[in-house]
Amino acid sequence: MRIDVLTLFPKMFENVLGESILKRAQAKGLAEIRVHNLRDWTSDAHRSADDKPFGGGAGMVMKVEPVYEALEELSGKSKVILLTPQGKRLEQGLVKRLAKEKRLVLICGHYEGVDERIRELADEEISIGDYVLTCGELPALVLIDSVVRLIPGVLGDDESAKFESFENGMLEYPQYTRPAVFKGKSVPQVLLSGNHKNIEDWRKREALKRTRERRPDLLRKTKN
Repeated sequence: MRIDVLTLFPKMFENVLGESILKRAQAKGLAEIRVHNLRDWTSDAHRSADDKPFGGGAGMVMKVEPVYEALEELSGKSKVILLTPQGKRLEQGLVKRLAKEKRLVLICGHYEGVDERIRELADEEISIGDYVLTCGELPALVLIDSVVRLIPGVLGDDESAKFESFENGMLEYPQYTRPAVFKGKSVPQVLLSGNHKNIEDWRKREALKRTRERRPDLLRKTKN
């Protein structure tokens, strides 16, 4: 998969993309992530990518021209996504759909907002939650991380993704590792039994219990 990111602050991506799973995914050639400075597609001497809103008001608005020019050069046969609080909420089902795409282009909004005509250039608008951030770079990183880890071969064990939270409409079961006893608190005995059938049954029960307690809305979605 190739992911192109259009941003006014490319340095915000350097550390995250250069660590852990995302770094390994790129090193293996499973993901190609290119971060582009939108100012490279501006035409004035000041490389202006924003301007005052028509009609007055606070803040600055991201200009449409640099985004248009960048997409003309980069998009090709890509799904273009605008990161915006007005978009569809990013959930695991959407992540799985995006992970099947061959190429994504992410537009990071900034300032007071984006020129409305930028929305017309996007195939989809996505939000990571019902709150407002100062920029679209952080949501873009969240989307990249959630999508890339689902590409076959990225995780050390592809099976592990099948048993995580939000898969099958439930939260993940509790996990433990050594030591078996810590400050008087013991690992459930069933996990030490070696009986795989009993362990699997325990995990299913605990996942259901945890989901009922913490996110009953997930179970309602599954029923619907």
